Amino acid sequence: MPATAPDPSTVLPAPPPLSVQAERLIQRGVHEIGGLSAEEIRTFAAEAGAEGDGALLAVHPDRAPASALAPLLRRDGKPGFVVVDMPDVDEFAPSALDLPDTPLYLVTGVDRGDHMANWSPDEALPALTEEDRTPLVLTEGIHWVLQQPEALERNLCFMTIGSRLRKPNGTLDARTPALWISNGTGRDGRERRNAPKVGWCWWNNRHTWLGFAAATGRGG
Repeated sequence: MPATAPDPSTVLPAPPPLSVQAERLIQRGVHEIGGLSAEEIRTFAAEAGAEGDGALLAVHPDRAPASALAPLLRRDGKPGFVVVDMPDVDEFAPSALDLPDTPLYLVTGVDRGDHMANWSPDEALPALTEEDRTPLVLTEGIHWVLQQPEALERNLCFMTIGSRLRKPNGTLDARTPALWISNGTGRDGRERRNAPKVGWCWWNNRHTWLGFAAATGRGG
């Protein structure tokens, strides 16, 4: 498989403390999207305590779908968006992994997977499994960029192959969700240049600028 060792300069710090993450979710109105009170999010973060710091605080996708979260992202003062040819973005559901059955949960050991850049999703998934890691679902990836905008860098962005779309006949759609930075070309529009973008890639295609975001665990 193609592989390039990540440059040490691309290693990202841990997400901010849970209390800081909670306030950012509240500030952006994520609690309202998820049908939660601000106090519920603050209490969840407080009860996780210092032991939870370093983890990512996420709202379950059943509560806060990707289409509602993507516009809350910001880069260079520009809001995030979902590509126009992905109107079914919220139908991409967790695949081959179980999320905690709670409105709020923690994602631990989040990594962008730079060392798998130029791998296809089909190549990356078994490798992640061998590492005892699971790929992020799309909403987790959005939460991560919401808390750490620097998780998206030019030529260092990521796929979230934990989310797949299952067709009515039971087969999986060949598209896989990803987050990257718009160049403002095509249907994106020039006004969206440098904005955070939710798009998709083919399951068997490789991209030198996309790693595979993954985690070591999840807990409620």
